[in-house]
Amino acid sequence: MTRVFTVSRSIVISVPPGDAYEAVSRPSDMGRWSPENQGTTGPGEDSAAPGATFVGRNKRGPFRWVTRCTVTAADPGSRFAFRVHAIGLKQPRLRGPIATWEYRFEPVENGTRVTETWVDDRRAWPAFVAAVFDRVATSGSTFAAFQDRNINATLRNLKRELETNSHRP
Repeated sequence: MTRVFTVSRSIVISVPPGDAYEAVSRPSDMGRWSPENQGTTGPGEDSAAPGATFVGRNKRGPFRWVTRCTVTAADPGSRFAFRVHAIGLKQPRLRGPIATWEYRFEPVENGTRVTETWVDDRRAWPAFVAAVFDRVATSGSTFAAFQDRNINATLRNLKRELETNSHRP
């Protein structure tokens, strides 16, 4: 099986691009939508700027871990991205390229097309090592298949919250 390094999915949300960007560019809020991320420490409620770092808290089943991330793009209403470059159980001590996450915001007739993309930055890992690790870490699937499910869930949850909040008086 060929290793998949990129997964990207989109959804249309009935809010302006700036509103969708503002929500996603606050890493501390990601735990509200993501099935795995439990929020972050680092930037406060304001949008994160390029170069800002934060620690992501994650949970998958009974397992918990943290990651160190750096914002690589913060173009209001257009694009937000960060790379994950350290991981650990209580402190992100193991350093190296892990993943890049990107969110793009495109105005469409009914709101904004939000595209979430995950890139596997573990390019130096031999395919067989990655395959074994991925199946253990995800309870039987590849990271690409696992992230496909997570991205779809995140986008659905983001849509539900933003559309619900945009209709409040």
